[in-house]
Amino acid sequence: MRKFFKTIALVTPLLFIGCGDDLSKPTIEAVKGGELFVNFSGSAIKPGLVAKGLIDENRTVYGYKAYKIPYMTTDEEGNKVKVSGLFVIPTGLPEAVTKTFGLSMVSDDHGTIFANKEAPSVIADFTGAPDGSSIILTSLGGFATLQPDYIGFGDSKGDYHPFLLKDSLANSTVDFIKKVKVFAKENNIKLNNQLFLTGYSEGGYASLATLKKIEEEQITELKVSMTASMAGPHALKLIADAVFSQPKLDIPAFTANIVYAYAKANNQALTSVVNKPYASSLQALLNGDFERIEIDPKLTQDTTGEKGLLTQSFVTNYFKDESNWFRVALIKNSLHTWAPTTPLRLVHCEGDRVIPYGISQLTEATMKGMGATNVALIPVEKTLGLTKKVDHVECGALAYSISTKLFSEVRKQTIGY
Repeated sequence: MRKFFKTIALVTPLLFIGCGDDLSKPTIEAVKGGELFVNFSGSAIKPGLVAKGLIDENRTVYGYKAYKIPYMTTDEEGNKVKVSGLFVIPTGLPEAVTKTFGLSMVSDDHGTIFANKEAPSVIADFTGAPDGSSIILTSLGGFATLQPDYIGFGDSKGDYHPFLLKDSLANSTVDFIKKVKVFAKENNIKLNNQLFLTGYSEGGYASLATLKKIEEEQITELKVSMTASMAGPHALKLIADAVFSQPKLDIPAFTANIVYAYAKANNQALTSVVNKPYASSLQALLNGDFERIEIDPKLTQDTTGEKGLLTQSFVTNYFKDESNWFRVALIKNSLHTWAPTTPLRLVHCEGDRVIPYGISQLTEATMKGMGATNVALIPVEKTLGLTKKVDHVECGALAYSISTKLFSEVRKQTIGY
């Protein structure tokens, strides 16, 4: 599991399709409570998908409208923060769907990013074109897709991003779902209140954190039909044990990201965790201005030592002291030790060398051992009949296709389309 942190940030909304390159930016329309950034018909989107070999000529492709919506959420310290998200709806559906059944919603939490320009609403504003996992969920699946930017990105750039901290990630998602329901009503977009949760990598973690919050707080107005958590790093301490045991960090930006966020959230001096001069530079490096490939060269791959990223005392205390603050915080924020009642599917590639498949195996086994009756692990390669194992980045689009199919089957059985 040494390679847990390797290349996770590559699973961004730009990973999957990138069809916006061939499309011109649409005219912006005024809406109530948000801004329309993308508006394309299915006929405009389809040629790009066919040309890339992602679909055949016979596949139905819906149009795509994407709105940036500002809203308020609560950060890890309990403060109110102005944030933003992207709300994507399909167009060109049969009238029976848009006027009678209404749209089913998928809350889609994005994977790890460092630069603000990688946030869903920022991408939509910059390209003015369809892009990302919502192509699969919306243009191909026919779902209304909700993508929070998270604290630290979009309208909250300047706040630190609560990387793998369950409370603030869940808050930003739950509050966005609630805001979207209000926005849809104000703009005559008919929703049917059916809700699915998903996300890949950090997004897989965030989606499961969201489900946990909804169930534990009994948020009755948000009834989740199914959650598909894809390649989520749910057993955080187990992963940290492996990373801290190695002399070298494959991608130091990830380690820096988590220790920085956890130190901020737990009121710990960063200098007790991170060696100089790195401790004094992390705030600037992680402020949303830089991509991972720009951050890594300014750090070190040594885990500890005189030239290491982490102080030796921090790592030593982590392993020796069961009451060590970071160790306690990782256990608190891990998501595999509870029993959800909502149907949960853990979608994961067996060939994943970034977030090992064993994390999802452990999550499934632990949850079932605690009494969960509707949790299942779905191996992507076997499900799709692939003969080769697939690594983390390549798995993203495949996992989304499986989750979209799962949600479509539930929608057909319950809503009728």
